[in-house]
Amino acid sequence: MDRIPANSQALLPALADYRRRWPAETAVVDAFAELLADAQDPFVRERLTGHFTGSAWLVDRGGKRVLLTHHRKLDRWLQLGGHADGDRDLAQVALREAQEESGLPGLAVQGSLFDLDRHWIPERREVPGHWHYDARYVVQAGEHEGYVVGDESHDLAWRDIGEIANDPAADASLRRMADKWLARRAGV
Repeated sequence: MDRIPANSQALLPALADYRRRWPAETAVVDAFAELLADAQDPFVRERLTGHFTGSAWLVDRGGKRVLLTHHRKLDRWLQLGGHADGDRDLAQVALREAQEESGLPGLAVQGSLFDLDRHWIPERREVPGHWHYDARYVVQAGEHEGYVVGDESHDLAWRDIGEIANDPAADASLRRMADKWLARRAGV
């Protein structure tokens, strides 16, 4: 896409690969590509109508549990993640956020783009409601699993991925990622 600035084009192959692997999610891929082509920088939070974020599906070494945050502002259990703040490498954003929010050493991004999600963030103080275009990556924990709860969380907890997949009360995007993870581990 010639409308996409050269310094933002690195995300295009990841989106094309994601579209190939998850054809039922074409609409969300199209929304990400449209945002990427926007003249206003979509990698900064100052773009108040919507912007890119990066999140981590932070799995333990055995791949059976995921570390979730009880998000302080949204008051919900979610994956770790945050704003790109100008960084165009969303895998590195996901890794940085996982490190900052968990305090875990030895984390590593595994593989390509794992999930895409566009979700609404409600108005908070002086920041109007806006869209987050969240690129999610698998991040694997090292040998240490003793996390540190930071200022952005009420709490953190390791949760069984199979239980998330089968929990109708869990966030829909968490269930979708749990299903993707379980299918990947089963070789589907």
